[in-house]
Amino acid sequence: MQTTQTTRPDTAAADRGAEGARPLLRPWSAGGPPGAPGAPAEVTVVIAGGDPVFRMGLAALFEPLPGLSVVAEAATVAEAVVAVERHGPRVVVMDLRPGTGAESGIEGTRRLRRLRPGTAVLVMAGEGDDSLFACLRAGALGYLLRSASGTEVERAVRAVANGELLLGPGPAGRVVARVAGLPAGSAAPVLLGLTRREHEVLDLVARGLDNRTIALELSLSQKTVRNHVSNILMKIGAAGRPEAIVRARD
Repeated sequence: MQTTQTTRPDTAAADRGAEGARPLLRPWSAGGPPGAPGAPAEVTVVIAGGDPVFRMGLAALFEPLPGLSVVAEAATVAEAVVAVERHGPRVVVMDLRPGTGAESGIEGTRRLRRLRPGTAVLVMAGEGDDSLFACLRAGALGYLLRSASGTEVERAVRAVANGELLLGPGPAGRVVARVAGLPAGSAAPVLLGLTRREHEVLDLVARGLDNRTIALELSLSQKTVRNHVSNILMKIGAAGRPEAIVRARD
């Protein structure tokens, strides 16, 4: 994955705590109003997390990026729900650390997806957090570690806004190990009906690759990859890529 010196969210500082949290549900105007004449389609974002430094770090990362606009911040799941109802963002970035109120980030993800299916949820978690598959079950389209670089976070936000599954390198490795990398004969039952090529495609889907990249990786046409993905979803009874990974693991 491409590396860069781009500023990253100050997640280390977030772990140390902070004083003077900014007002919650703060409206943002960077980049101008969505839909302005001649303006490109914006990726509108709500940042949800109990730590103000986490929210401030992400907001500072997104502010100069073209086509990205933070429309609100929320410290709790309840406030995130209000923000989603008010602004209808394309993406919610959800911090899983305790401090998001009575509901956990996983429960919040499920609630937000039911409230507004068109809003994608990108989860950010800590090292050793075992919530990956629970988040996918809840409907998250992206899962990154808080140690991710600024470039990785930006890429993930843009990807999930377009309906793509995006997993960071660490989470993707766990998925591959648990789903597509299992030895023959030990795979989850739903995988037994897949062809060798479909296993290869599922492996790359689990890594968060889109159809175009999978086609390049396997020297196939994008149409062939789309057909393989459709067949995989049909065979294992999944509605989409995140559910495919979860079903394959169960």
